[in-house]
Amino acid sequence: MAKLKVDGKEITVPDHYTLLQAAEDAGAEVPRFCFHERLSIAGNCRMCLIEVKGGPPKPQASCAMGVRDLRPGPNGEPPEIFTNTPMVKKAREGVMEFLLINHPLDCPICDQGGECDLQDQAMAFGVDSSRYHENKRAVEDKYIGPLVKTVMNRCIHCTRCVRFTTEVAGISELGLIGRGEDAEITTYLEQAMTSELQGNVIDLCPVGALTSKPFAFQARPWELTKTESIDVMDAVGSAIRVDSRGREVMRILPRVNEAVNEEWISDKTRFIWDGLRTQRLDRPYVRKDGKLVPASWAEAFAAIRDEVSKAAPERIGAIAGDLAAVEEIYALKLLMAALGSKNIDCRQDGAALDPSLGRASYIFNPTIEGIEQADAVLIVGANPRFEASVLNARIRKRWRVGNLPVGVIGEIGDTRYDYELIGAGPESLKDLADGNGKFFEVLKNAAHPLIIVGQGALARSDGAAVLGQAAKLAVAVNAVTADWNGFAVLHNAAARVGGLDVGFVPGEGGKNVAGMLGETDLLFLLGADEIDMAKTGNAFVVYIGTHGDAGAHRANVILPAAAYTEKSGTYVNTEGRVQQTNRAGFAPGEAREDWAILRALSDVLGKKLPFDSLAQLRAKLYGEHPHLARIDQVLAGSAEDIARAAKLGGRLNKGAFTSPVKDFYLTNPIARASAVMAECSALAKSGFKQAAE
Repeated sequence: MAKLKVDGKEITVPDHYTLLQAAEDAGAEVPRFCFHERLSIAGNCRMCLIEVKGGPPKPQASCAMGVRDLRPGPNGEPPEIFTNTPMVKKAREGVMEFLLINHPLDCPICDQGGECDLQDQAMAFGVDSSRYHENKRAVEDKYIGPLVKTVMNRCIHCTRCVRFTTEVAGISELGLIGRGEDAEITTYLEQAMTSELQGNVIDLCPVGALTSKPFAFQARPWELTKTESIDVMDAVGSAIRVDSRGREVMRILPRVNEAVNEEWISDKTRFIWDGLRTQRLDRPYVRKDGKLVPASWAEAFAAIRDEVSKAAPERIGAIAGDLAAVEEIYALKLLMAALGSKNIDCRQDGAALDPSLGRASYIFNPTIEGIEQADAVLIVGANPRFEASVLNARIRKRWRVGNLPVGVIGEIGDTRYDYELIGAGPESLKDLADGNGKFFEVLKNAAHPLIIVGQGALARSDGAAVLGQAAKLAVAVNAVTADWNGFAVLHNAAARVGGLDVGFVPGEGGKNVAGMLGETDLLFLLGADEIDMAKTGNAFVVYIGTHGDAGAHRANVILPAAAYTEKSGTYVNTEGRVQQTNRAGFAPGEAREDWAILRALSDVLGKKLPFDSLAQLRAKLYGEHPHLARIDQVLAGSAEDIARAAKLGGRLNKGAFTSPVKDFYLTNPIARASAVMAECSALAKSGFKQAAE
C-alpha cells in the first residue's frame, strides 16, 4: 500500500494504482477518454492531466503515472498531487479545445447524444467558445460489419476499440494507421469484424464514432425505460440492462457484475432484441384438419383435456427447453406429477447429467471469477468461444497474465488463446485419467488445476462414462481440495442447471428425451425446439413457447408464452448462481407467462396446482429448494459429489468430441427469429468459406 495526498486529503491505496485511480479513490473527478480499467494504458487523450507537487513543472497524465512513480517530500511526508489547480484547469481546457477542433457538431443527429463522454466533459471541463476557423478533418466511414456503425469524423483516437479487440476479444481486427491528423481507425482491408464480442466497442467508444447499427436513429436514451435483468442466450447469465419504449425492447446493454461478465456481453446477447418482435406467437392455436387455426384459450385447453383423458399416465411426457425459467419448469413438474407421469426431462440434448450424483457433478464449481486463479486448464468437448463467449474472455484474460498451459480434448478450433491438442475423444481423456501423458503431470503439479467439461462430451451415448472419467481425472490431479474445486461443467443452455436443481429429470421408471420421442401419446414442450420433431411420431404435441419455431410447426396445440424480457423469472447459470430476470415489457396479444398458463391448464384438467400467484409459486419452490431464494449467490457443491461421479463406469465410444454449437448466432428460437442474427450467420458462413478456399 502507498500513502499520498490528493488535493490535501491523505489516502492509502494499493501500490499498483495509477494516479487517476488514486484521485478517484479520494473522491476527485478526473476526466478521461482513453483510460479504461480493463484495458492497457495508452495515455493518448491527455484529458486526465494533474499537477504533481515537487514534480515536473508541467501537468502530468494521471493515467500513465503510477503511485510508485511519486517521490516523498523532503522530510518524508507523503507525495502530493492536485486535480483542480488553475494550471490543471487551463491544461484541460486546452486539450478539450484541440479535441473539438476536428470533431463535427453532430450532436443533434448522433446516436451517442445524451450519453456521450465528450458532451459531458466538454460541458464540465471545456470552454464555451472556439478559436479555430479552418476546415475540419474529413474521414471516410468504414464498413466493419452489420453490427457496428462507424462515423469516423467523430473519432478522437482514444484507441479503446483497438485495445479491446486485441486484448480482450483476442483478435487484432482494428488498428490505427497513419500519423497525426491523418491517423485513422480501420480494419485495414475494410472487412467485417468477426469477433463475437465486437459489440462491446460501442460501449467503450467515448464519442459517437462507433454506435449500434441496428439501433441507429431508433430512440434517444432519455426516452427509454431501463430494466435490470439477466441474459439467457447462454448459460453464463450475464448481467444486462434492457431498454424499452412502450411495449417494445429497443436495445440491450451490459451491466457490471465482476463475478460473472465483468462488463462485457456477447453480440448475441446485445443484438437479439429484434428477434423479440418477429415471428411471435400472440394467440392460442389448435390444429384442425392438418392446419393450425386460431383458437380461444378455452378451446385450446379443452383440446388438451380431451387428449389427457385418453392418454395413459405412462404415455404422457414433458420436455423443458433451453430458455425456460425455474418457476415454469417447477410448475410443469408439479402438473406432470398430478397427471401421474414420471416422463420429464430438461436435457434436450440428452446430456448425461444426473442430479442424484450431487450438485457439484453438474455445475462450474470453481466459478467464473475463479478462472483467474487457475494455473492449468483442460477443456474437454467444448469450444468456450462459441458456447460461452464471455467466459472464454475470462480464460483469455488469465492466459494473458502468463504461465497458463491449456490443453484441449476435442475439435481443433480458434479459442483466441494458445493451447495444446491432447486428443480428439474419450480415449485421450481415459489415458489422462489413468495418469499417463505429459499434460497429466502439468495438471498434477498445478496448485489450481481446472478441468472444463462441455456438453459436446456429455451429450453422447457414452456421456455418463465420459463424466466419470473427467471426475476421476479431477480427483487424480487433486483438482478437488478443501479450498479449490476445479471440476467445471460448462453448460450452453440457460435453463439447464435450474432444471436439474428442481429435479426435472425422469423419475424411477420414467423416460428421458430419447425415450419419450415416439413412445408417448401426449407430449408437452415447454419452449423445447432443439429436439428432432420428426421423431415425435403420432404424439399429440402441446407447445408452450414464444416463437413460431420447430416446436410450434409440429404442435397440435400452441399456447403463447412470454419471453425472458416479458416476465420475472429465476435462472441458474452454469456456475450455480441464482439470478432473476425482470419484466421490461409485456407479451404480445393474448400471450401469458408460462407459469400462469400451466396454472390455468391445471384447473381445466381437474389437477389444480397449489398456487394462485407468482409469489405463492416461489414460496412453494423455495420451501423445497431453499438455495433458489438466495439471489446472486452460489451454493457450492461438495467434494463427495465429484468422488461419486468418478465411480461412474460404462463403455467409452471411439467418436471424437464435437462442439454442440454449430452456428453461434442461431442457437434458439429468439435468435432464429432475428434478422440481425441471420445476417451475422450468413456473413460468418461466407467468411469461413472464403477462408477455406
